[in-house]
Amino acid sequence: MSDATPPEPAGAAAGARIRPARTEDLAAIRDIYNHFVRTSTVTFDEEETALAVWEHKLELLAETGLPFLVAEGADAGVLGFAYAQHWRAKSAYRFSAEDTIYLSPDAAGRGLGTALMEALLDACAAAGLREIIAVIEPTAAAASIALHRRYGFGDAGRLRNVGVKFGRSLDVLFLQKSLSSG
Repeated sequence: MSDATPPEPAGAAAGARIRPARTEDLAAIRDIYNHFVRTSTVTFDEEETALAVWEHKLELLAETGLPFLVAEGADAGVLGFAYAQHWRAKSAYRFSAEDTIYLSPDAAGRGLGTALMEALLDACAAAGLREIIAVIEPTAAAASIALHRRYGFGDAGRLRNVGVKFGRSLDVLFLQKSLSSG
């Protein structure tokens, strides 16, 4: 675990507000995510997701008490989103979750990732989670790796050549943060 001190709160980064996701946000969330499905290896999904996938995710996270947040611009709608979902379905994993953060391509570099990470970690702790795991494809997500490291995520392992997208073999980097000593 790192001794790094997280940056100052950024809840108002670039004039954005962090709040819980709502049904009316899901089309924008889908569009942000599908951009990365089409253009990047930050997700291993190869086919765009339908709105129904996001409707189900919102319902599931609400049922399990886990956070699903958006960064909303004053006049630009949803600029990014973040959520935590249980690491695995077995009950023994109930205190561990994987985090996910995506920003609209035109919203990058404005502190929104920091604002979402901070709000997500606070919400995860409030939900009783103890361990947060980041699963990152390292060649496409240097900013995500840097963000996680700034918040004290440490190396937890690497799987080599476990994904193939756009004809390339891809690794997965695991980073982990403990929220409590529980």
